Amino acid sequence: MKLRIIVTLKPGVLDPQGRAIHKALGGLGFAGVNDVRAGKLIELDVADDTSDAAIDEMCRKLLANTVIENYRVERA
Repeated sequence: MKLRIIVTLKPGVLDPQGRAIHKALGGLGFAGVNDVRAGKLIELDVADDTSDAAIDEMCRKLLANTVIENYRVERA
């Protein structure tokens, strides 16, 4: 089973990478970009019988820092 784990910073957490991208876009002449938040995409190929609990545990223990990040799982 193919999974996509999308990890994003929680609202209110400073995002220096997002701010750098925002500034660079403005410097390149792209107007109208109000804000940028950067995240990460992790693709996993797991056994079909992998439980939702195991997937959630992978995310909480390694793939996302749940203090400052949110994550969601998409099944492809």
